[in-house]
Amino acid sequence: MAQQGLSLEQKLQQRLSPLQVQTIQILQKTQQEMELYVRKELEDNPVLEDTPPTIEDHPDSAETESENAPKDVSLEECKDDQTPYYKLYVNNYGRDEEPRRETLSVRDGLTESLMEQLGFRDLDDHEKAVAAFIIGSLSADGYLRRSISSVVDDLSLRAGIETNEQEVERLLKVIQEFEPVGVGARDLRECLLLQLQGRTPSDAVRNATLILDKYFDAFSGRHFERILEKTKMSREELKEAIAVITRLNPHPGGIMDDSYADKAQQIVPDFYLSYEDGKFDLSLPRYKIPEPRVSRKYRDMLAAGATTRAEKEALEFVKKKIESANLLVEAVKQRQNTLMKTMQAILDYQKEYFTDGDEKHLRPMVLKDIAEKTGFDISTISRVANSKYIETPFGVFSLKSFFSEGMENKDGVEISTKEIKQTLKELIDAEDKSSPLTDDELVEKLSAKGYKVARRTVAKYRDLLSIPTARLRKGI
Repeated sequence: MAQQGLSLEQKLQQRLSPLQVQTIQILQKTQQEMELYVRKELEDNPVLEDTPPTIEDHPDSAETESENAPKDVSLEECKDDQTPYYKLYVNNYGRDEEPRRETLSVRDGLTESLMEQLGFRDLDDHEKAVAAFIIGSLSADGYLRRSISSVVDDLSLRAGIETNEQEVERLLKVIQEFEPVGVGARDLRECLLLQLQGRTPSDAVRNATLILDKYFDAFSGRHFERILEKTKMSREELKEAIAVITRLNPHPGGIMDDSYADKAQQIVPDFYLSYEDGKFDLSLPRYKIPEPRVSRKYRDMLAAGATTRAEKEALEFVKKKIESANLLVEAVKQRQNTLMKTMQAILDYQKEYFTDGDEKHLRPMVLKDIAEKTGFDISTISRVANSKYIETPFGVFSLKSFFSEGMENKDGVEISTKEIKQTLKELIDAEDKSSPLTDDELVEKLSAKGYKVARRTVAKYRDLLSIPTARLRKGI
């Protein structure tokens, strides 16, 4: 028979406060996501507004900002609460003005552009319907990656349009005459040949056409000796033909944006960094993100108290909304502080790199290094690094690109793996393309420069840099 009894057990549990949960949730949001999030909160919570406070609202604004933290509100405390209204505001200064920066103009989508060109063709309604369906079947990069027979079947089943392979093929040829040149191709070879058809005739263009038409596989495999043997071209003629081919566009649809979703994914920097006269200027712009505050009207309503049951219920509702609003205001403030403190720590750690943008000056840096400098948890640093970007005098970069493991060189000095990758790229860029360096040879050259790396490490870094093997890098 089992014995029953009572026992005491002590457990230590850590629970996150509502403020911590909300701060974590908004910390990894991008500029665009944060703007949408705060605007939605402004719409959903009636006690929030985005109007900057007036001087009358906070005449004693000389008080320190440390006193401005939002406080818990209760019905009992509210009647005697003389807290200045401005203290519910996220800060005591206006939002940043939007800087004047060059932006890319929004271009017509590929589908819209092709449909517009279709409208100028002398086709009957049936032909235009078939051609429009073909245009709708193109992939984002402008290719028709489906068989003609499947297009015929879909036209019948999905659109109720009866046609045949000959008509679809004929109308595809019409679409292939549209801009951008090469659109509507079924594979890379056809795409490149379509582009050559519109080029001014020359020996180089004719030789390029011959190579793509008859010897595409040999060209793709960089078997240039075989091409020379078959075509009887001179090496100089082959070089000129290859130069023509390499200037063609393998992704004709890629030169146009095709959807709002694609446009919305453009990078908006979270930080801006400038460097002048030996000094860094780091800023966290807030010109897009609204700055929420609690409306004075509802504060006054809560302070006035209630007498009837209906008024008490209304005040209870307002109290809950104000508590929620205070959480948002404080979370936004803490987000700003966390982002700025993290980026400043990265800037201090990689000061030499941010001075000139040379990747060789990047120090080995892991999440733990910045966590120790800021006092934040490693998971917090990870959230910031994986979702934020900074605009510097030498480009826009993800914060995670500044982190890398370290390796020791032959002198025992720890260096960043990014430095090794940069050196590897420079060696490959400077190699003789008629006899590219093998991975073993790259190991030897890196070793001569003081970098101790294995062959498999070189192969790994080469893949990360999207650099093909020696055979595929071979030139004529």
